[in-house]
Amino acid sequence: MTGETSPPRTVASPELVALMLADARLPTGGHTQSGGLEPAVKAGLADDGRRLTDIADYVRDRLRTVVRTDAATAVVARHLTLTGGDPLAVEVEWAARTPSQALRAASRRQGRGYLRLAERVWPEVLEHLPRDGSVARAVVLGVIGAVTGIDAAQVARLAAYDDAQTVVSASLKLLPVDPAAAATWLASVHPDIEALVAAVSDLTDPATIPAPGAPLIDLFAERHAVARMRLFHA
Repeated sequence: MTGETSPPRTVASPELVALMLADARLPTGGHTQSGGLEPAVKAGLADDGRRLTDIADYVRDRLRTVVRTDAATAVVARHLTLTGGDPLAVEVEWAARTPSQALRAASRRQGRGYLRLAERVWPEVLEHLPRDGSVARAVVLGVIGAVTGIDAAQVARLAAYDDAQTVVSASLKLLPVDPAAAATWLASVHPDIEALVAAVSDLTDPATIPAPGAPLIDLFAERHAVARMRLFHA
């Protein structure tokens, strides 16, 4: 991107950092998330296992809506970090485009987990974000990308892939899913992920972050937040 500076320190391999961030075993609380799949299943998605192809369709719906906003937020946060801007300004724009309080709370809970990890692994992140702050996961991801040398396209790809694998992984606990079938669904959305990357990776202005609506996902999230019995936080 024009005007961007080099990351604050040399990282041996931004590609390996990207692999770390895409690993569901990273200690950031990802195992507590279903990407909204749990409340969607309770509302009838997949018809108690009789219509499992709904899972891939649900992933695509998220990629077109809430994940598009998150990926764009991460890209713009990365750019502002590299150009001397304030990535927290992106958090405000993200919040304005995320009407569900439950979704905002879940993202900030994950963001706090990423910040705790960054304090140990990539401490330069805390030069741009408050320690243990209430910051959206997408913003923290963008700042990590900036300080570790990950490019804009890969930051967007990480945001998209992480959401897709979260949903698919959660399906194994919520429905009678063959793990090989789950892997097939994840592979089937690769073109959708790449389309999202192409759409958002050139963004630099917080005002251009897209805000496609997903009212049903928002509704599911709000209901799930007050559910008495649940397997996942969100």
